[in-house]
Amino acid sequence: MIVLSKYDLKKKMTDLTAAQIRAARALLDWTQPKLAEVANLSVPTVRRMESERGPSASTPANVDAVRRALEEAGVIFLASGMSSNGGAGVRLKK
Repeated sequence: MIVLSKYDLKKKMTDLTAAQIRAARALLDWTQPKLAEVANLSVPTVRRMESERGPSASTPANVDAVRRALEEAGVIFLASGMSSNGGAGVRLKK
């Protein structure tokens, strides 16, 4: 029998990584407070999502809010394997 923690279950609900959030902010030249404001979240929530624990340390609704805020600003999230070599990443729309 496999028992999953609440963090394991949350992780399965999102494919967004902490590195992608940090990279997306860098592309937009946004600070953590700016992302928190646009996503209507607290700065500690954004900070936690960008930490080692990653987005799985937050609720699916918070992860979705961050994703929406960044995508509406022009970020495109790339899943692992979407390019010929490399893992998950981000880029800006043309």
